[in-house]
Amino acid sequence: MADRDYLGEVATAAAFSSTPARGLSPPLGWKERLRAGMAGAGASLWFVAGLGLLYALRVPLRLCEHLAAVTGFLNSLTPKFYVALTGTSSLISGLIFIFEWWYFHKHGTSFIEQVSINHLRPLMGGTESSIAEPGSPSNRENETSRQNVSECKVWRNPLNLFRGAEYRRYTWVTGKEPLTYYDMNLSAQDHQTFFTCDTDFLRPSDTVMQKAWRERNPPARIKAAYQALELNNDCATAYVLLAEEEATTIVDAERLFKQALKAGETIYKRSQQCQHQSPQHEAQLRRDTNVLVYIKRRLAMCARKLGRIREAVKIMRDLMKEFPPLTMLNIHENLLESLLELQAYADVQAVLAKYDDISLPKSAAICYTAALLKTRTVSDKFSPETASRRGLSTAEISAVEAIHRAVEFNPHVPKYLLEMKSLILPPEHILKRGDSEAVAYAFFHLQHWKRIEGALNLLQCTWEGTFRMIPYPLEKGHLFYPYPSCTEAADRELLPTFHHVSVYPKKELPFFIHFTAGLCSSTAMIALLTHQFPEIMGVFAKANISVVPLIQMEKGQNHRMLMGRDIGAALL
Repeated sequence: MADRDYLGEVATAAAFSSTPARGLSPPLGWKERLRAGMAGAGASLWFVAGLGLLYALRVPLRLCEHLAAVTGFLNSLTPKFYVALTGTSSLISGLIFIFEWWYFHKHGTSFIEQVSINHLRPLMGGTESSIAEPGSPSNRENETSRQNVSECKVWRNPLNLFRGAEYRRYTWVTGKEPLTYYDMNLSAQDHQTFFTCDTDFLRPSDTVMQKAWRERNPPARIKAAYQALELNNDCATAYVLLAEEEATTIVDAERLFKQALKAGETIYKRSQQCQHQSPQHEAQLRRDTNVLVYIKRRLAMCARKLGRIREAVKIMRDLMKEFPPLTMLNIHENLLESLLELQAYADVQAVLAKYDDISLPKSAAICYTAALLKTRTVSDKFSPETASRRGLSTAEISAVEAIHRAVEFNPHVPKYLLEMKSLILPPEHILKRGDSEAVAYAFFHLQHWKRIEGALNLLQCTWEGTFRMIPYPLEKGHLFYPYPSCTEAADRELLPTFHHVSVYPKKELPFFIHFTAGLCSSTAMIALLTHQFPEIMGVFAKANISVVPLIQMEKGQNHRMLMGRDIGAALL
């Protein structure tokens, strides 16, 4: 049975619930059809009328005489004029080409096309063309865009790094900011959701921390955390903020998290005793539960980074048993990575059996870990030459299908695993099936693929075969829903500007980029030839210019001969 993304299913249902069915759309009347047809043909009618008027006034306006004068003027021009003309044309078209290229790489569309659609088309009577048939491509594109917007949900990165001990150290060394403002703003919203509640005004320290989580300036947040500790030495969220942002090493972060754990457990037990007294106490218990789970999870990540992997696995397993409703935090992805580091592949398979389910949201960690386990059984003996000669075995077919499934879910990951693209620090939030998720997965799991002999070789030989099964990924998928077209815009907001965002499917260059490139190169070539061979190019230009008068003279002679024949036939 084909695997389906639960998130995509919910988004699709929401999109179609707000969109009327195509079969129920009322048909357009003949008046609307006539009005739309007349509006679309308005520009053509005006063009034909202008040509007819010009032809009718050709004698009073003496067009032939003016054309002959223009021809004489062009014949008197020197080759230097043509060099300047073609050189200027090449320069202008080159500037337009550079601007089009820059605009396309920044916004993913053509500037000239956008101006033509948004400004020139309404002036030419193209606004009425929006009245389309219910099953027309424009309506289908609108429905797809609404569906894709619903699918582009940003998730908290379950393996996000520490700001002070990792992100800030990267900034000190490279001078680059690894986190975007949009990503940090999302984190601020998460902190306010997890660590605050409506009863914070009852405790002065929680009131100070509520303001601290809303503060944008890191030094101001750290100062507010110390103020909260002065008011209450057992303020767990203050220790959490200091561990995340002030600690410059993982050891310091772990020390602060242990202090937060001691304070958090005390507050959590106190909230459990009062949870049934009022709705406010229930909200306070939820907040204290979120704080306690967050602290334990970060302690497990500290243990993992410091090499105490079995301790980290134990903390994660206890968390999943004690708080099973909090599956939204994706603690199982932290557990998968730690078990892979221990090379406990049987335990990894047990976790996948529970979470790689059709009713649960998928992720790159789940799909690619499942592919890695199946690849592990055949990768050490796999050879492309041998496989092409004898065919694939059952186990190899299963491994290739698992790779195709993973690549269909997130096609950006293989380039990072195969080191075709450089890695950066993962963001604090990811977009599933996007480049941000691929960066986060490869940053932590590349070492696990390298550890298994031949795994990357099998991936390199088979991952591109996925695209033959889904030639139109934005319209129809194979095992998952169609690939959302909104990932590029969201990833550009999540990933830093110095990172080249991976785009899938790869966009073709717009027509105007090809056109301006051809115009620039052709005019530059003509300018060069005119400068090197002025006499030959001058003769060639004059010969082309004199073609029009010669054709008109031949037409005039033929017309006079026909008139002479008619007069002679009449006299006879």
